Amino acid sequence: MTRGRFISFEGIDGAGKSTHIDALADRLRRSGHTVLLTREPGGTPLAEQLRGLFLQQPMDALTEALLVFAGRRDHLRTVIAPALAQGTVVLCDRFTDATFAYQGGGRGFDLGVLARLEAWVQADADGPGHPGGLLQPDLTLWFDLPAAVAAARRAAARSADRLEQEDLAFFDRVRSGYAQRAAAAPQRIVRIDADQPREAVWQQVVQAVAAGLPDSEPRR
Repeated sequence: MTRGRFISFEGIDGAGKSTHIDALADRLRRSGHTVLLTREPGGTPLAEQLRGLFLQQPMDALTEALLVFAGRRDHLRTVIAPALAQGTVVLCDRFTDATFAYQGGGRGFDLGVLARLEAWVQADADGPGHPGGLLQPDLTLWFDLPAAVAAARRAAARSADRLEQEDLAFFDRVRSGYAQRAAAAPQRIVRIDADQPREAVWQQVVQAVAAGLPDSEPRR
């Protein structure tokens, strides 16, 4: 059986990624793909409980990182890796790039520690001897948007959780964290200009998936 494809959606809160991950899931399903739509923090009963703590309880950056990586380990082992093994296209609303952007960029936490946690959690996530090393997304779509624009969108859409209550300077640092991560992995991470009308953003998503993972494009 052909291995599935793993696509993550990233960006600061308010960038519009959730709208487009749903649209891509619908597009792929209509074309005959089996699609799993999931999220981080979360994705399993255990990880969803950790998500609740993460978004509501005050804690320092290391505690945040440990919680999200604990949830990620469970998510990978029990949901993502088995789905990929079955040939499923996995669409994940945030993954490890978010940890480097929020805890690394936003909080200023040690990137070396985050890299070690990444290696421990993702090195054998689909079992011993994973030939590809770290289990990472095959393609990451980074929805890039100025922090002030994202803040205005969030305010109009919903009440803020603990992280969304941070100031613009924090989200500017998060955005810079994403840019640093993208510069380090240009073969995987595609920048989507999210400061555009919805249809223009959607066309960028379609083009990025067609170019980056042509075997995940709709089947004719």
